[in-house]
Amino acid sequence: MLVSTVLVALDPRGHAPFERDVPDATPSVSDLVATMLDVDEPETSAVLAVIAGLSDDEFLRSRIRRELARRRHALPGWLDGLSDVRPYRSVEATHVLADGENVVLGARLSSGQELTVLCYVDFNLGTVVKDAFVVDEPVGAVLARMRAALDDPDAALRDIDPAEARARIAWAIKIGAMTFPPLQTETWPACRPLVEWLVRSLPEGGTGYEHKEWSDTELDVIAAGFLASSFGSAFAGDEDQRYLLDSLMWYSSAYGPCDPLRWSPTSVEIVLLDWIPRKLVADTAILAAAPALLRGLIRYCHRERGVRASLTADTLSAVDAYEPEYQQLIRSPRPQGPMALLAAMGALDPDTAWENPDDTAKSLSEIMLEALRATVGGEEALHTVQTTPLPDEDFDWADIPSDIHAPVADVLALCDRCCAQLLDVEYRTAARRLLARAARGDPAVFRRRARADNTAAAVCWIVGKANHLFDSGAGGMQVKDLLAHFGVSGSVSQRATTLLRAGGFPTDHYGEIRLGSPDYLVSARRRSILTQRDRHTAG
Repeated sequence: MLVSTVLVALDPRGHAPFERDVPDATPSVSDLVATMLDVDEPETSAVLAVIAGLSDDEFLRSRIRRELARRRHALPGWLDGLSDVRPYRSVEATHVLADGENVVLGARLSSGQELTVLCYVDFNLGTVVKDAFVVDEPVGAVLARMRAALDDPDAALRDIDPAEARARIAWAIKIGAMTFPPLQTETWPACRPLVEWLVRSLPEGGTGYEHKEWSDTELDVIAAGFLASSFGSAFAGDEDQRYLLDSLMWYSSAYGPCDPLRWSPTSVEIVLLDWIPRKLVADTAILAAAPALLRGLIRYCHRERGVRASLTADTLSAVDAYEPEYQQLIRSPRPQGPMALLAAMGALDPDTAWENPDDTAKSLSEIMLEALRATVGGEEALHTVQTTPLPDEDFDWADIPSDIHAPVADVLALCDRCCAQLLDVEYRTAARRLLARAARGDPAVFRRRARADNTAAAVCWIVGKANHLFDSGAGGMQVKDLLAHFGVSGSVSQRATTLLRAGGFPTDHYGEIRLGSPDYLVSARRRSILTQRDRHTAG
């Protein structure tokens, strides 16, 4: 834990997005290792052994091991066996209101010593690790205590596949590391390197979190059912109430566990004290009616889900508790929309972001231009980007190892068929280029067992996201329709992240896909970029 805490302090993922000078001033893990290598003592040898065990940098590990072999200090045997850790059990702890879940891992060191990891993944905050800790006890003993304390008929403990546990925790750590401000407790993210070390020893192949994407038709059916029920009939026929209802349905279907029939005290707090005041731009008289509508919606949704009456009462009590502050918020000056997001990220002063529209507009223009530069690959590319259509070109097999030609060809055929049936030649060229770059960048991705349809869906999803294909005002295609073409359900974002890393593409743009080159952008997307460039340059 000591070494894990030190490694977190040196992890660039902890830097604030707007503190650009910090990474240059902060020492790296390599710097720490270099210092330790210069001090030939048993204590530094012990620290180096742990760094080698926890790190996924093979070059760094080899460098440390060569030095430790030369020193020949007598270290505890378990230090030499860190790479032989054996996870043997994985468990999920869930609750019917689905604010989050605990993923529990039990493992055994080569010495026979036991350790247990508990990770709490919060769905309301974006499916992120909110807290985690490690104890030196067998997982069976930890679970026994959890069961004894779990006096709740709505909670459950279930064993899950180790590969599934790996996929869930790895994804939640990745998204959590992108969250700003970072989530911190007494033990998190201090134990993050230790948890990541253990997770890497689990098998690959899990699907991870697969939140359902709801169509407008499905949401309309739920809304109609609510308005026809005794809980919602009083709101039927009122356009303002329908606007609020659609907004609440949008929130509950797109955030948290993505379930429009799921409401909890925590989600009530988020929607009343943050989401509505920040996101919805409407007259105060309209917004003031949201708590009453929310009470009816909660009663209806809980009845449909079969939620116990006591949980419904707790959720309704949350509405009562937060309504006074909500009513005050919607009557107070506050940043909204993009200004609220920038204020939350520290780019603007939250107390003054709403007061100086000229200043904030200028700040927003600069931030938008930075985003456009990241999209096309820099200032020069932003000023020289062309709008001619991408050519119809063959797949480039150059420098792709022959042993992965077969799996790459399978993915290529599926991508080509998708573009021919759903998209066009430009998208096909972009997908071919992206696939070729990923295969050249990290051939190992295609040597591991993976479904070709899932990989092909991820390739087309990346290209679609980069070109705003799924935006209602642009391409307008729904992600679920693209994935349905491949027979894939759920999300392909984790596979997409693997491909992006293989190709050396950026993966840290807060959910955006920016490939850093116009080579992967269709002409319509490049025209849109030029329009935005000219608008924000003029601003």
